[in-house]
Amino acid sequence: MSENNIRSFQGQQAKLGTGVFVDDSAVIIGDVEIGDDSSVWPFALIRGDMHRIRIGQRTSVQDGCVLHITHASDYNPDGYPLHIGDDVIIGHKVTLHGCTIGNEVLIGIGSIVLDGAVVEDKVVIGANTLVPPNKTLESGYLYIGSPAKQVRPLSEKELSYFTYSAGNYVKLKNQYLAEPSA
Repeated sequence: MSENNIRSFQGQQAKLGTGVFVDDSAVIIGDVEIGDDSSVWPFALIRGDMHRIRIGQRTSVQDGCVLHITHASDYNPDGYPLHIGDDVIIGHKVTLHGCTIGNEVLIGIGSIVLDGAVVEDKVVIGANTLVPPNKTLESGYLYIGSPAKQVRPLSEKELSYFTYSAGNYVKLKNQYLAEPSA
């Protein structure tokens, strides 16, 4: 982590839990909290400049992700913060905007989840899926498409994958943290 990639904005400074890995090319701005053992990989942007972003424990924000919020206004008095639970794998180039993501969720590469959407616990969102504003994805299912459609229940093997995958990323980020600085 470098001092330039974690920036305060209007007096708000990011708070990182124990053992968090943030790649030097990632950028975190403003009112952001990241839980223990989470990781933020190359070229991810987490911008909590006009509302809060909360990321749980053992959550992996993959390369090229964009995480943002919707500010409070006359059109939306409360705005939409971004809340992400524990043991979430956010695939490469995912965009999350002012939504709520539960625990043990896999969000496939290139997916977009928009304002006010709620993804309950134990959900898989397939690659390049679009979750429209204010849609709720029910726990225990695979969703794909644009807009997202419920396809089938998750298998027992898929349900056990969430904690395995989160643990694997904790191991990987620990290896990165152990590398000597260049």
